[in-house]
Amino acid sequence: MLKLPDYVSTFLQKFQDHNFQIYIVGGTVRGLLMNVPVKDWDFTTNAKPEEIMKLYPHSFYNNSFGTVGIPIPVGEHQHIFEVTTFRKESGYTNVRHPDQVTWADQVEDDLARRDFTINAIAYDGTKLVDPYQGQNDIEQKIIRAVGDPDIRFAEDALRLMRAVRQASQLGFAIEEQTLKSIQTNAANISKISGERIRDEFFKILLSDHPAEGIVLLRSTGILQCILPEVEKNFGVEQKSPGRHHIYDVGTHLVESLRYCPSDDVITRFATLIHDIGKADTYRKDDQSGVITFYNHEVVGEKMAADIADRFKLSKEQKRKLILLVRYHQFTVSEEQTDKAIRRFIRQIGVEHIDDILALRTGDRLGSGSKETSWRTELFKKRLTEVQKIPFTVHDLKITGHDVMKVLKIPPGPRIGEIMDQIFEEVDDEKIPNERETLLTRLEEIKNTDQ
Repeated sequence: MLKLPDYVSTFLQKFQDHNFQIYIVGGTVRGLLMNVPVKDWDFTTNAKPEEIMKLYPHSFYNNSFGTVGIPIPVGEHQHIFEVTTFRKESGYTNVRHPDQVTWADQVEDDLARRDFTINAIAYDGTKLVDPYQGQNDIEQKIIRAVGDPDIRFAEDALRLMRAVRQASQLGFAIEEQTLKSIQTNAANISKISGERIRDEFFKILLSDHPAEGIVLLRSTGILQCILPEVEKNFGVEQKSPGRHHIYDVGTHLVESLRYCPSDDVITRFATLIHDIGKADTYRKDDQSGVITFYNHEVVGEKMAADIADRFKLSKEQKRKLILLVRYHQFTVSEEQTDKAIRRFIRQIGVEHIDDILALRTGDRLGSGSKETSWRTELFKKRLTEVQKIPFTVHDLKITGHDVMKVLKIPPGPRIGEIMDQIFEEVDDEKIPNERETLLTRLEEIKNTDQ
């Protein structure tokens, strides 16, 4: 018997006391069987939505799929239990949602419509209902479609990506016939909205095995459909005299993702696509054999913007993705001036420094290099040090009012010009950002103007 929290057992018992069947179902049961902490509790029952709402008057029901949301207080928190009436589905003309939903009498009918065997297990608190041997597939670490995989994927094309996502999250393999069916039906993913694709793709990126997830997307043909910019870089060679790369560009991108230390989804996304401009900028000198990819980051910037729009990213997510791709080639040299480093920080933004350093770590390891170098460590130290010096004119210890007071001039463009001049001098370390020093400099400018 699977161990349940008391509040879940009490919930089940209330339905059973009213002569209704009710089961915990889907990924929730899978989590219980795998001893994984359960965050979302999903249930299925033979009670109709109106009957469920009589049991829980404070519940809500605003969909056509028989799912009732029930707020359940647990200590200081509140869970939302989703309870769905046993149902059968038919007709999937849009390869996403059923055209017709009818109530079913048995839990087995409800399980028959589910995607994978590991999600087609039900538990009523005392016994498991497992008509498709999902427990065995969990033990064998296999993703297998319920029944005919071609039918399952024709019903809902998003399941194509969901199979890869769950394999990536769980560290499972996809069963042979299910895998072949995904390969056969991969093109149908193009019928799914960008938002839905993004959500599943982000879960792959955030999984414990994101690189394996990308490899699976590629082997199934899905990557070509959703990220052709990455796919076209496989086979683009990088090995050449004087270069450290040991992989082709596509493999390098996957390996960079594997080693990216960030758990931020946009940083991982940027790491995966940071070199996508290389396929279009590839050049090889016939005599020396040297390969170059001049301005690949500029080309990649435009491609990143297109990808962001296709994946329906928010404005901030899009901006961040583009920034990381555009500036991933940042220079690390002991000869850089503080001004050059401050310029880099202004370009990327202080809030994105850790992200672009994480991308650089993934980039290095994904190239076969060491995780870091003494130059990189010095650069990190200097990034911190130079932030003690002003970045914008607004960080100066004087304001426009000081300019007007000292120079005795009215508001106008001249104020901004002088503030910019002072800032440049501080940024070039010609004068310190100290109020008295800056006021003295204003007096000098006043005397010069006269």
